[in-house]
Amino acid sequence: FVEAYLDGKLKPFMMSDDVPADWDSKPVKVLVGKNFADVALNDKKNVFVEFYAPWCGHCKQLAPIWDELGEKYKDHENIVVAKMDSTTNEVEDVSVQSFPTLKYFPAGGKEAIDYNGDRTLEGFVKFLESGGVDGAGPSEDELEAQYLDDADLDDDEGLEEDDDMDYEEEEMD
Repeated sequence: FVEAYLDGKLKPFMMSDDVPADWDSKPVKVLVGKNFADVALNDKKNVFVEFYAPWCGHCKQLAPIWDELGEKYKDHENIVVAKMDSTTNEVEDVSVQSFPTLKYFPAGGKEAIDYNGDRTLEGFVKFLESGGVDGAGPSEDELEAQYLDDADLDDDEGLEEDDDMDYEEEEMD
């Protein structure tokens, strides 16, 4: 165990439900940790996944729209609409910070694209028809870089020399 750890060969434990027997019987495919890579990272399919929590109000509001989207694309040659309960399933290298999180996994194994557009059928269709461009948010790497850039800002940036105050000399009433 220790040797495998030191050699970087250990994989983290990830939660996963068993693959449901009917996971692909409905227009919206059901993903779990155990079938995620086979479906979402398929080289020939563009897969749009909702990572949800069953208790989440926003997820419950989205469900009928997501089902409608699945129905629209159920016979599409290379677009799959799927969902995964993220309270009982985890996937390595996929960050879910809030619910619902919507990610598009383009064919060819490219980096996942976060969806930040309108949560309407029209918004989702526009996003899918644009190949994951219209409605896309910044990638996690871009967000992290922006966060680091913001954290590195100098506190005095934008202040003129005359604007600086010497707080030690300021009298308290």
